[in-house]
Amino acid sequence: MTTHLLGIRHHGPGSARAVATRLAELEPDVVLIEGPPEADALVELTEDPAMAPPVALLAYATDDVSRAAFWPFAVFSPEWQALAYAREAGIPVRFCDLPAANTFAAGPDEHAGAPVDPLALLASAGGYDDPERWWDDVVESRRDSENPFEVIADAMTAVREDEEPPRGNEARREAYMRSVLRRTRKDGFENIAVVCGAWHVPALADPLPPASHDQTVLKGLPKRKVACTWVPWTHGRLATASGYGTGVRSPGWYHHLFTTAEDVTTRWLTGVAAVLREEDLPVSTAHVIEAVRLAETLATLRGRSSAGLAEVTEATRSVLCGGDEVQVELVTRRLVVGERLGEVPDRVPQPPLAADLTATAKRLRLKKDPMVKELDLDLRTPGGLDRSKLLHRLRILGIEWGSREASARRNKGTFRETWALCWEPAFEVDLVAAAVHGTTVPSAATAAVRDTVEGTPPLDEVTTAVENCLLADLPEALPEALAALDARAAADADVARLMSALPALARATRYGNVRGTDTAALRAVADRMLDRICAGLPPATHGIDDDAAARMAQLVDGVHDATSLLGEEAKERWLAALARLAERPSLPPLLAGRLTRILHDAGLLDALDIELRLGRALTPGITPAAGAAYVEGFFDGGALLLVHDEGLLRVIDAWLAAIHDDVFTEVLPLLRRTFGAFSGPEKRAIGHRAAGLTGPAAVVALAEELDEDRAERVLPVLATLLGVGA
Repeated sequence: MTTHLLGIRHHGPGSARAVATRLAELEPDVVLIEGPPEADALVELTEDPAMAPPVALLAYATDDVSRAAFWPFAVFSPEWQALAYAREAGIPVRFCDLPAANTFAAGPDEHAGAPVDPLALLASAGGYDDPERWWDDVVESRRDSENPFEVIADAMTAVREDEEPPRGNEARREAYMRSVLRRTRKDGFENIAVVCGAWHVPALADPLPPASHDQTVLKGLPKRKVACTWVPWTHGRLATASGYGTGVRSPGWYHHLFTTAEDVTTRWLTGVAAVLREEDLPVSTAHVIEAVRLAETLATLRGRSSAGLAEVTEATRSVLCGGDEVQVELVTRRLVVGERLGEVPDRVPQPPLAADLTATAKRLRLKKDPMVKELDLDLRTPGGLDRSKLLHRLRILGIEWGSREASARRNKGTFRETWALCWEPAFEVDLVAAAVHGTTVPSAATAAVRDTVEGTPPLDEVTTAVENCLLADLPEALPEALAALDARAAADADVARLMSALPALARATRYGNVRGTDTAALRAVADRMLDRICAGLPPATHGIDDDAAARMAQLVDGVHDATSLLGEEAKERWLAALARLAERPSLPPLLAGRLTRILHDAGLLDALDIELRLGRALTPGITPAAGAAYVEGFFDGGALLLVHDEGLLRVIDAWLAAIHDDVFTEVLPLLRRTFGAFSGPEKRAIGHRAAGLTGPAAVVALAEELDEDRAERVLPVLATLLGVGA
């Protein structure tokens, strides 16, 4: 009875190549692989031609999906090569790590890993300060040593001799591995191959400790009910933490090392050139030849048998990218890491909600792609509308497969949506968590909305839930959401919260045009909210400080835009409320300026009214800071007013000229915040108009409107007050 221990590095192409070669030499009767034994029943699915790595085993506690873990497999993973060998040889495979049922039941303090980083110790002994680079040099990039397992076992044995015995979860894991090994021997297998992390090799070597020792370690372990399945994975996710530890930094490079037999450096740098050319960057064949020469020269100078990732990266940076780190980052993202997405067969077991999403996405021809793709939807078409509903329903469930983007077509209608789609493997866990709401995407989203509006949630959450009902077409949840909205709006006396909630509600009233939804009840709620806002504005704006005034100005803008969606009658009520509010002398300057601008844009104040109000706000009796705040509120986004209205420009020009030098430096930041937001052409146009101004600005602006007879009657009074002759 012989046991062969193949100590590997998870996701290592050198280890994968060595495992494949060694298993072919050993011809074992059974293969044991480090991994959750719950996956034993899923091994046969790897025989399906539709299974294409990278993929991952997903295990989760059925009563708490927050306790979940992935065990990823790439084509260059030693474990995957062991599975492939066993499949082709027709021999059984058993996973031998501690069951996920026990791991998920343990407390968070019981998940201690290896007490040391063995690669760091070995790398330090070899004169390396980077464990990744050391392993890459001695194992992954070498092709002249196809059986490194004896050397690895000796090295790990030496490292563990100076360390304390494993404790906690690590001790339980190795005890369970030994119990599986004993059980396999008892089942009559004579030639056993064990593929596990190199650190565990000394713990599994003969002579094994007594079985009673391991039974004591494993006795009384808590358990949870666990489900397990295969899910697609990506190279990008291989670079992050997983069930196999910290992942690898360069999965795309490792895939290249494993799948390329000859001219590794040349083929890699040719691929780099292709990526750069796709971005219209000038890279010639001569560049590639020179980059290959540089990479190989660096490898020779450093005593390496072939160019590694460090050498090809330096050649890429120096020759192909010209030292541009942005281009190097592009290569790293596209090639060194990569975003290859695996596939799993349709017959892989899935939770009902995940299965419904898969079927719906397939029907709507939405591909789960890890690369960001833009999707422009026309909601007037059945396909576009159905895709929109699905993406909105998933967002309600917390699955952000798509994020809304501004349309490049600059269309302001309601019939078009633009999405940025990017599928993350972690969404598989989110789907399991969302399954508590329902077995299909529509039913789960409906239940999630009902949960949101139940009780007394904040008003903005209820408003968002109502909007989501319409966007996602959830008619069964809409009545409850509307009832909750009406109740919360009636009970909420905070005008700011009402103003914050109204824009989403107003947007929702227009969805009936395209989505065929009756929004009459929604409009009635919005009208009642607007009445409360109009009535509550004066006390809400009394005595507020500058920061509160800035927030209130933003809320006013939001409500003003919303009233445009609620109809002319609602807009007239709103403008009337703003006109009354603008007359209040205690209004903060920034908010007063903003209201004046809104009333001007609505045609309720003519040019003379604006000049008079600006003149009053910018008189010497008003502090420059208050005047600057008024200007900020009025001219926010209004550069064209200064370009086309010379009267306004003269008022601003005269006010600026009158500010004392000592005060000007205090006002300057406020002015920059206002005028700095204007575009370059707008600034140049304003400067050109200002350069042509002549004479006393404010006086000239108002001279044509003066009544000379009435002005002369004031002169004697002024002379008396000033103590001068008439």
